[in-house]
Amino acid sequence: MRFNWKRIGMALTAFVLLSGGTVYAAPRASAASGYDSVYASERASRLLTEIQAETVDLRLNAEKLSSLARHPQYSWQSHADYLHMVKTQINSIGNRTAELQRIQGAALPWQQQAIREVTSHAAKVANSTQSAILYLNDNHRLLFTPEYKGHVTTIADSSQNMKETVDKFLDYEKAQQEFQRLQTELEL
Repeated sequence: MRFNWKRIGMALTAFVLLSGGTVYAAPRASAASGYDSVYASERASRLLTEIQAETVDLRLNAEKLSSLARHPQYSWQSHADYLHMVKTQINSIGNRTAELQRIQGAALPWQQQAIREVTSHAAKVANSTQSAILYLNDNHRLLFTPEYKGHVTTIADSSQNMKETVDKFLDYEKAQQEFQRLQTELEL
């Protein structure tokens, strides 16, 4: 099954906008050429680094939420608190992925791949977070059903996958920069 990246991105953007998030516009080089490739590459790297930092807390909160779903001694309010934190964090990431999608065409090929993969993971987190919130609103006393646990597990797994994905792509960027530095230094 192939993902429709445009549809996933639009769904994530809609989720962010409907949740009270804001989307920041990136400057354009010119209307005819779209985004400047140097700007797009530098901005994509910055946004991916910001997402990397954001995924640290997101992953921790998603893991805590997953832990709550396995232990019945916690109240539904505890679940609601962690879902709210996850929602806030994924909305912040959603703002960044929305900007990444706007500059994607002018970004480097590895950045384009990173944008597609991060957006896919973020969409899964956003959709499962929304579903878990809706479920919790309707079922305060039924937090240990397979449906709710499934949403929470997807939030945790996709948060972890997003963090690992961003980490690998930014490691790739660092290795590439080091290679170019050595190549220049050795005059190859």
